Amino acid sequence: MIENGNPNRLGSSFEGEGVNFALYSGGAEAVELCLFDEHRQESAKYFLHGSSDGVWHGFLPGYQSGQRYGYRVHGPWAPEKGLRFNPAKLLIDPYARGLDGIFKWNPTVFDYLPGRKSSQWRRNDADSAPFVPLGLVEGPQPDRPAASPWVPWSEAIIYEANVRGFTMRHPEVPEVDRGKFRGLSNGRIIEYLKALGITSVELMPVQSFIDESFLVEKGLRNLWGYNSIQFFTPDARFAGHDPVTEFREMVNAIHDAGMEVILDVVYNHTAEGNEHGPTLSFRGIDSQVYYRHEPGKPAQQINDTGCGNTLNTDHVRVQNLVLDNLVYWHRDMGVDGFRFDLATVLGRNQKGFSRKHPLLARIGTAPELYRAKLIAEPWDPGPGGYQLGGFPVEWAEWNDRYRDAVRRYWRGDAGQSSEYARRIHGSADLFERNGRDPSASINFISSHDGFTLADLVSFESKDNASNLENNRDGHNHNFSSNYGVEGETNDAGINQVRRRQRLNMLATLLFSQGTPMLLAGDEFGNSQSGNNNAYAQDNETGWLDWRGLDEDPEFTDQVRELVQLRRQLPLLRQSRYVHGRMPSGKGWCDITWLHPDGRPMSQEDWANGRQIALFFTCHEEQHEYSPIKYAIAILFNASQEAASFSLPSGLSSKWVQRFCSNEQPPAASDSQPWRLGPRSMVLATMGLDD
Repeated sequence: MIENGNPNRLGSSFEGEGVNFALYSGGAEAVELCLFDEHRQESAKYFLHGSSDGVWHGFLPGYQSGQRYGYRVHGPWAPEKGLRFNPAKLLIDPYARGLDGIFKWNPTVFDYLPGRKSSQWRRNDADSAPFVPLGLVEGPQPDRPAASPWVPWSEAIIYEANVRGFTMRHPEVPEVDRGKFRGLSNGRIIEYLKALGITSVELMPVQSFIDESFLVEKGLRNLWGYNSIQFFTPDARFAGHDPVTEFREMVNAIHDAGMEVILDVVYNHTAEGNEHGPTLSFRGIDSQVYYRHEPGKPAQQINDTGCGNTLNTDHVRVQNLVLDNLVYWHRDMGVDGFRFDLATVLGRNQKGFSRKHPLLARIGTAPELYRAKLIAEPWDPGPGGYQLGGFPVEWAEWNDRYRDAVRRYWRGDAGQSSEYARRIHGSADLFERNGRDPSASINFISSHDGFTLADLVSFESKDNASNLENNRDGHNHNFSSNYGVEGETNDAGINQVRRRQRLNMLATLLFSQGTPMLLAGDEFGNSQSGNNNAYAQDNETGWLDWRGLDEDPEFTDQVRELVQLRRQLPLLRQSRYVHGRMPSGKGWCDITWLHPDGRPMSQEDWANGRQIALFFTCHEEQHEYSPIKYAIAILFNASQEAASFSLPSGLSSKWVQRFCSNEQPPAASDSQPWRLGPRSMVLATMGLDD
């Protein structure tokens, strides 16, 4: 006999003498709890007690943690009104802390038998239980992960990686651990990341997701994971036996090495797709609550995400789901921060995006998320979806204008110097007016979405044929160049230019104000053979080719040195914006942009030049940065010709070259201009010990 239970703890939880179940469904007429044995055979079913503010609840004495279960929700069947209740469909508990089994595409997972119009859809009464994962009752709470090594924003070096793609081809990861959390926990992997200078590992989505039907039909598989079906459970494909335990062990291993874990989360849509998609969880529980529907067309779901549906973040129960989920991953699973995919969805109401949206405010001010890093992807395909610079003060944002400016400048595009300067200065025009500092700009050259750095300098056109979409998918405007030959080449001269351009862009990234993010593999030249949308390439195209470490080990060493320079020179990672003001009216300005001849840049120079110099000075008054007086000069030459740069003098010591991307560095001199080769850059310091 089922007892009343507690409606305040959603999900399922073992409470000593039995299990409490609670599910929110404001539109249901009844909720049926179905229990299953180890053979996935239905062993018992109970109707939960009447709802308390939309929550259906019950307590089953004598049951234990690990019990398999699912829900069948009864209510009106009226697809033309957006009401999709169908008790023949077994539904995944959105709050389950574990899942058993994998999803399988089958006609029974659809709740309808289609007609020409939704009003003609007949209810599909075939049982979907054999093809849907079952929830697992949560056991006693394990010990929380050890305290994380919180990294100040100004010191963060983010490294974006896919758990599977990062480890599948690593020669020192045992085959049984490849593609899994344990692969990323491997000591050699951890040592590598630590030696590179990474502070924060940003993992692409690991919450339970499914492969889209059109991929399965083509024999492809989703590598990236942006197709979540349940937010609380790590996907079983990343684990050998226990996804929760193995994820936590991975987090602890990364923490023990002094690094953070940032998790990419997808709260903008779910894998149920549009109104024609399967009914696996939210749609069958209460579609009108969980998804946005077109005004006046309740049968049609709003598709602001390009993925078929859009989560209804205006509803307080959906907001609660997101908040509860973030707190769980942060507090119980040890995650130190979150990157929010298509984050404008979280701030969009019926009138459009608002930085004051309740969900954004709740995430930013939740005490349980104190110190958790919050990173927005500040755009989506919906109306008014591009909101770079528009998020609240607690948030950082991916900066695609930085990406494009750096690519275009080093490609040699005309008229790019001023935009380039704004971006490496920290994008004050985007973030300062909202009270944010440079760290709010997440700077990147490449990410999972687009060309890798090696492909950026090897391909002018994408080659996504292996995605089997007739090369229609992926970005068409990549601001890339092949420097003479499309794809791989044996031409030594072209390869030398490509290598230098990769180094130029990574040096720019690590010398810019803001928070740098590296794409895994860019530090050793990983290629995807020109595929700039490898989401469906769960194969050698999408997996990192670690042979690049052996082919040019010096390049990776140079990237390590760039990371170390950033750490050694606080002026490269300032905690405030500086705009050329002169402390106490003496000495050089905090920041000065110089023409190669040494004079300040004029408006005409910005319009016409491809050579600029950035000059930072730290005065004695600026103890915030250093107790000594020193200066940094960064010289940029994006032209195909050599250029001479005159460096300012006036400090007591000489300029010392710290980095040069060219194979033939200029001779250091205080009396003669520095001669930079084509497409190269130099960083020099004055006033520091050698």
